[in-house]
Amino acid sequence: MNAEKNDDNLVLKAECITKRFGGLVAVDKLNINVYDGQICALIGPNGSGKTTAINLITGIYNVDEGIIEFLGQPIQGLMPHSISWMGIARTFQNIRILGSQTVFENALLGKGYGNGGASIIHTVLNSASYRREVVASTKEVDEVLDFVGLSDLSNEKACNLPYGKQRILEIARALITKPKLLLLDEPAAGLNSQEIQDLTELVKKINKQGISILLIEHRMEVVGKLADWVFVINHGSKIAEGTFDVIKKNPVVIEAYLGRGGR
Repeated sequence: MNAEKNDDNLVLKAECITKRFGGLVAVDKLNINVYDGQICALIGPNGSGKTTAINLITGIYNVDEGIIEFLGQPIQGLMPHSISWMGIARTFQNIRILGSQTVFENALLGKGYGNGGASIIHTVLNSASYRREVVASTKEVDEVLDFVGLSDLSNEKACNLPYGKQRILEIARALITKPKLLLLDEPAAGLNSQEIQDLTELVKKINKQGISILLIEHRMEVVGKLADWVFVINHGSKIAEGTFDVIKKNPVVIEAYLGRGGR
């Protein structure tokens, strides 16, 4: 889904964000804009600072310099759960699911179960408001699992899922939060060709629901199929941005990947 680029539909604005770990500058004056309806990709050699940038956006790390705005509101310095409640969801490079729990239970974690409208007293007393919350939460999880194609596996333990389905489950858990912006950290890692195709179709389907997407991805065929706009970073700094067709011919980008510009 392509988007017009203007301030009125700017979803994420990261301006001159910098993060240092001792003497190492992991992210250096990085600028990223994501607009409503866009699928953007953040690419670069291993160790270029991609995941650190995502961690800054989601509040896992605090920026040392720069600003981050989401829907026009500053979010740097906020806790990760506060940023999530505002409408930013993410997945992780390494899958984080509870293998001993069911698919439904894993997805329900994204709902922030117990942090809803019902108070602790209502929960203990099994009040009407608590029961309504349970019904509503169950319905939401069922709908999301159906949307991502996991409804028939709802009662299956997550550890029994094929690896590709586990990736999808993590995305489902993120979608439970009803995000406006979804950050995907290497979602195609470890997937076979059919699983990559399924993932690509799901990301397009999510985007058609009005959710903007920023993804880190090493598989260029996935970036080429999905991304409206690509940011390339190396050694923590942005070295190029543009459409995939332009980026893949950029000699600076080619040198970063194939020369000595790796992490």
